[in-house]
Amino acid sequence: MGQRRSFFVLTAMCFGFAFLYGPIVSLIVYSFNESRLVTVWAGFSTKWYGELLRDEQVLDAAFLSLKIGVINATAAVLLGTLAGLILARFGRFKGRTLFSGMVSAPLVMPEVITGLSLLLLFVSAEQLIGWPAGRGMDTITIAHITFSMAYVAVIVQSRLSSLDESVEEAAMDLGARPAKVFLVITLPIIAPALISGWLLAFTLSLDDLVIASFVSGPGASTLPMVIFSKVRLGVSPDINALATIIILIVTVFVVIAGVLLTRQERARTRAVQQALQDED
Repeated sequence: MGQRRSFFVLTAMCFGFAFLYGPIVSLIVYSFNESRLVTVWAGFSTKWYGELLRDEQVLDAAFLSLKIGVINATAAVLLGTLAGLILARFGRFKGRTLFSGMVSAPLVMPEVITGLSLLLLFVSAEQLIGWPAGRGMDTITIAHITFSMAYVAVIVQSRLSSLDESVEEAAMDLGARPAKVFLVITLPIIAPALISGWLLAFTLSLDDLVIASFVSGPGASTLPMVIFSKVRLGVSPDINALATIIILIVTVFVVIAGVLLTRQERARTRAVQQALQDED
């Protein structure tokens, strides 16, 4: 009975991974296709990568998306950490329900509504105070921070809620100030959550199409917007090459983050074991 169950679980897992990653593998394979037709294999070739590197529109859009993604992820981590810290450590305070609802609203709000509301906000602000002057990188970045920080806040709040506060209390009993306790004790413990939040915010920014379409202007097309405009005319092999490069970059980021988190977890485990040995 156990062997049948194991065989069923293994088969289901294989089908699941094949369903998820099969299309990605085929995309990578056809990025090296000689033919312009993406469904007809005509031999191995890397010419589409050369075509991609000569496409200034795609390169400019990729650079803009990366720049927006880095700024958005960094700002989202800073603001989201503050929001998560307030929700996890400040207990019940006046306006907590409203604040919690405002933080979590972007998680459940349809992207069309979010994009339209931000567009109306930017247009009204430009008419009232003259900023932002038009729509471009600044408005896209602000829009991405608006919804990305909500994800970071949830991650940080969850990590802080499961954190043993006795360690921080012991440090304060020994004379450490709250700021030093946060920097020396709390921050290293929640560092994996911050890294995860940064990567998630960066991915959400790099992947966004709907909201960016509302708040962007002429000359400020992100990579998803350019890809979408090209795909509407038919998928070309250079798009496959671009997708392959993006997959490679994301894989490298995930591997690096996984290695860093694993090392940090091992270091913390060794520190706890050493502390227990010292007590004995």
